[in-house]
Amino acid sequence: MSTGRRAARTGGIGAHWFLMLVVVLTLGLSLAVQGYMNHLAGINDRPAPASHATGNVPAAVSSGGPIIDARGEEVLTASPSGHTVALTFDDGPDPAWTPKILDVLRERGVHATFFVTGTLAIKHPELLRRMVAEGHEIGIQTLTHADLSAAPAWRRQLEIRGAQKVVAGIAGLSPSLLRPPHSTDNASTTDGQWSAMDTAADEGFLTVLSTHNSADENAPGAEVVIGRLLQPGARGQVVLMHDGGGNRSQTVEALSAALGKQAASGHRFTTVGDSIGVDSTRQASFADSLIGTAFVFGIRFTDAVATAISWGLVAAGVLTLGRAALVMVVAFRHSRAVRRTRAAERDRAWFSAPMRTEVLEPVSVIVPAYNESAGIEAAVRSIAASTHPVQVIVVDDGSTDGTADIVEALGLPNVETIRKENGGKPSALNAGIAAARHDLVVMVDGDTVFEPDTVHVLIQRFSDPRVGAISGNTKIANRGGILGAWQHIEYVVGFNLDRRLFDVAECMPTVPGAIGAFRREALARVGGVSNDTLAEDTDLTMALCRDGWRVVYEDDALAWTEAPATLGALWKQRYRWCYGTLQAMWKHRGAVAQSGAAGKLGRRGLGYLLVFQVLLPLFAPVVDVFAIYGLVFLDPVRIAVLWGIFLLIQFIMAAYAFRLDREPLRALWTLPLQQLVYRQLMYLVVIQSVVTALAGVRLRWHRMERYGSLRVPLDSKTRASTP
Repeated sequence: MSTGRRAARTGGIGAHWFLMLVVVLTLGLSLAVQGYMNHLAGINDRPAPASHATGNVPAAVSSGGPIIDARGEEVLTASPSGHTVALTFDDGPDPAWTPKILDVLRERGVHATFFVTGTLAIKHPELLRRMVAEGHEIGIQTLTHADLSAAPAWRRQLEIRGAQKVVAGIAGLSPSLLRPPHSTDNASTTDGQWSAMDTAADEGFLTVLSTHNSADENAPGAEVVIGRLLQPGARGQVVLMHDGGGNRSQTVEALSAALGKQAASGHRFTTVGDSIGVDSTRQASFADSLIGTAFVFGIRFTDAVATAISWGLVAAGVLTLGRAALVMVVAFRHSRAVRRTRAAERDRAWFSAPMRTEVLEPVSVIVPAYNESAGIEAAVRSIAASTHPVQVIVVDDGSTDGTADIVEALGLPNVETIRKENGGKPSALNAGIAAARHDLVVMVDGDTVFEPDTVHVLIQRFSDPRVGAISGNTKIANRGGILGAWQHIEYVVGFNLDRRLFDVAECMPTVPGAIGAFRREALARVGGVSNDTLAEDTDLTMALCRDGWRVVYEDDALAWTEAPATLGALWKQRYRWCYGTLQAMWKHRGAVAQSGAAGKLGRRGLGYLLVFQVLLPLFAPVVDVFAIYGLVFLDPVRIAVLWGIFLLIQFIMAAYAFRLDREPLRALWTLPLQQLVYRQLMYLVVIQSVVTALAGVRLRWHRMERYGSLRVPLDSKTRASTP
């Protein structure tokens, strides 16, 4: 795009960036919470290697009762009264086994103590509420089943307080019993476990160990578990069982059998609190309930976000793979059809058979120019040197750098100059169209050069009267350096593969301003070039499609253009392109409901642009945030392998596109860096454009800086090198 435009109203861009930052941070925080809750600890995780006691564990703990109170200056312990068995269950609630255990307890009229894990309680709140409703005692086993003995102080507090908040938010209770995960009996208490108990005491908790481990988690058989539940002896016991963490069918069977024999055995089964005559649970205060409810809601929200992201990643992956396969298959079909047509024409020429009518009529080439002094001479000389008869019209749109003077000083016989006040590129193009003497018009930016046969090759598809416009093949001239290489890859892979797809699907959305041919009749029918959008080339192309014209792609018609040489210039150019494309899509949204050529544009072209140039880029930051999440919380090797597969697919697609365009592959060494850096920049451009459009902010015109790197091509047959 090469001419100026009056600045439109701007504002609010900083707020847009702030909004995007808030969204990304929210997603990142949600995934961080999910990673912590689901991947830093789990029911089946192995505990840290035990550190044996070195004298820090008080004697009252190592040789006392299983219920430990360290809240005061003196450490106290207690045991259930004689013949009393406190039934305790860990690692739940579990949707499969906890209801069965509750059914057995209700049938036998027995209450038990359930040490719940916060994450599981959030997933199955109905089970926690049922426990409370049926009179069972609730204790906590931390938020994520983390090994407190190996955890730092901040995590211990988070695990204990978090689990307490979960119970308060779901059941409205404030429990005071804690069983640290992976703890056993008093004699086995390590320094780390005692330190965790001390931390829990500071939070107001009693620690409950066990005197007998039923070992039901090892599935030794129901009879073995029954025997451990009905240990003979007069001393009271605290028995450890499990209602979650695996298959607990033996637990259910053994519990039912043992409770059926309790009268004969002389045992009384009850809760921990009842066994020592303590009320361990109180109603949570209104503030605690409110905070707990908010805490649970927040965890569920992050879970919903993570689930949505996971499904979104699956959809994005399927769409990305589908697009890669689609564009490559269609590009192959397009290339084969072109080769077949050319081969047939050569055969007809050899046998003097009638050939497709060659388009020989002269062409008017319009060059809108605004402050193009750096490259206008190369552009005009290259077009004037065309092998096809051309009328070159340079429309100087109020330049202040002597652009028109440079053109007139060339003294080329087939070149005309029109000077006008600055009115923007559409007005310059319309002025050129009005001055054109021929029925075929080629539009070219002032920063672009043609090869000698470009015009002739470009217009040949006008032999089909249905064709109203033709897109040429734009090449990057200043492709040196990594930024130039990245844009070169984007032009060859992204733009030109897509144009082949659009050609076959008859839904071309854009004939680029760098090189496009039009019938004057078609231009007149749509009212010329509109200034409704910042992407006048896309707007014009969509208007032609809606008017019933075919728009096609000619890959052999080459135009060499300057690309932005700095990230700032690139950002401005792509921002304007993207914003203008969004404007054009909105303007022509009615095509979705039309039939014929307009319907193809609406349902195929606009649909493709919406999915792959708007929605997927909007989702891209989520992918990047999730990649970081995967490296931190998931298997980094698996994440690296997935990224490698994605990169391999991109490389295969790029290599094929380069082969079709007869380009050397040496630029593809920058492809991994392009995926890490350049891709993010383009996604941010789309995001800012969409947010700006939704906010109703009008973007002002950005003119790209010119570098004077263009040269007139010397050899029209050279396809794989810059001019």
